[in-house]
Amino acid sequence: MSKKIDWLQLKEFLDSKVELYNRPEFIPLDPILIPHRFSKKQDIEIAGFFAATLAWGQRITIINKCSELLALMDNAPHDFLLNHKSEDLKPFEKFKHRTFNSTDALYFIESLATYYRAHDSLEDAFIGNSESDTTESGLVNFHSTFFSLPDFPTRTIKHVSTPARKSACKRLNMYLRWMVRQDANGVDFGIWRKIKPSQLVCPCDVHVERVARKLRLIRGKGMNWKTAIELTTNLRKLDSNDPVKYDFALFGLGIIEQF
Repeated sequence: MSKKIDWLQLKEFLDSKVELYNRPEFIPLDPILIPHRFSKKQDIEIAGFFAATLAWGQRITIINKCSELLALMDNAPHDFLLNHKSEDLKPFEKFKHRTFNSTDALYFIESLATYYRAHDSLEDAFIGNSESDTTESGLVNFHSTFFSLPDFPTRTIKHVSTPARKSACKRLNMYLRWMVRQDANGVDFGIWRKIKPSQLVCPCDVHVERVARKLRLIRGKGMNWKTAIELTTNLRKLDSNDPVKYDFALFGLGIIEQF
């Protein structure tokens, strides 16, 4: 490919990869399997949030640890958050996934329980400036909301990213893709309607970053919020209404095809 990007050729190539990888048969191999086990809106939100939060390491391990965590909530996370008693939290003291430990799990439960006792959907916590081109202000708002309890453990902050710290917010952007995007393929849920698909920012893991740099969709150094915006801005040239659908293509090229 020449130094100047042939956008039409690139669109045709990536559209074909979206069609190949945006399919339900890939769900059992991905952390999105976890929220797909539920049908209640709030259960999907909560299970998806935990799955996205714990999504680092081998995918089978992620799925197993998420399954373990949700089993401690009797596989009814919304009901558990609203109605658990203090003794129900005891089993969480042994939970651990990499650097996410019992302290983190217990604060997540406390923060989410406090939120859901006052709100119907977690979507409202991600609402920022509706006129913005991206979800940046919504992600900043979510971080402030999530850590609004007076006794939050400082160690837990590292598990919830924010553009305010220049983070690329890979896991939260993936979570928002799951909740906001909707198409006929049934992989993403599309249960949130206040955030537009056009506002989503592409999740940038190491596979997506590597492929995007090879395709010259990223030129800036490092991986941070600015880089994620650069990638998404270029993906909008391919589809301004749904740029993050290309996450399927970039991820599939990177992890399956080793592009």
